[in-house]
Amino acid sequence: MEVNKAKYIISSPSISKCPAPDRPEYAFIGRSNVGKSSLINLLTNQNSLAKVSSSPGKTVMINHFLINGNAHDEGGWYLVDLPGYGYAKRSKAQREQWKKVMTDYFEKRENLVTIFVLVDSRLSPQAIDLEFLGHLGEIGVPFNIVFTKADKNSQADTSKNTKTFIGKMREDWEYIPKTFVTSTVKRSGRKEILAYVEELNQQYKSQGNQLLEH
Repeated sequence: MEVNKAKYIISSPSISKCPAPDRPEYAFIGRSNVGKSSLINLLTNQNSLAKVSSSPGKTVMINHFLINGNAHDEGGWYLVDLPGYGYAKRSKAQREQWKKVMTDYFEKRENLVTIFVLVDSRLSPQAIDLEFLGHLGEIGVPFNIVFTKADKNSQADTSKNTKTFIGKMREDWEYIPKTFVTSTVKRSGRKEILAYVEELNQQYKSQGNQLLEH
């Protein structure tokens, strides 16, 4: 699949303000400053569709982008940029509000096909990432893992870190979802993610627009 059109639709403070669930939806989330905006811009072939900031935690809304579709029909799919987790400068009240809004979105957004959880490939397994994946597992939400910033490491280190992370997951998970390794500098991983989205789009349509189980 190629992205021919990508358009910002709306930023919503809650699920009730999100667009109608009339097409497949794919959400992107990760720890603050994991490279989410850069990845979204890479996937959509645009330089500034998602705002890139040196200040982590900038994204505080549920941001919808319509990919390869028209707002007046049901074509295309939604790419959703979600607020990053683990931003230390948020107050306790803000963190609780984030958790409430996100859990509401994960559990009730009926057209959500899968969540792409971004993990920094330069780091050893971080408890905050593993805990977040555990939370998704507890509420039964399908997800996949995208290891980012592979260009910042040697190929050997990236391979080691990703294998270590997956090994850590195996301690608690019987099933490991599909994973991707990406670099916005080398543009690697883009085709694989978009091909996977296209595959899920076809399944979504063939199964009568029901939420998929993965």
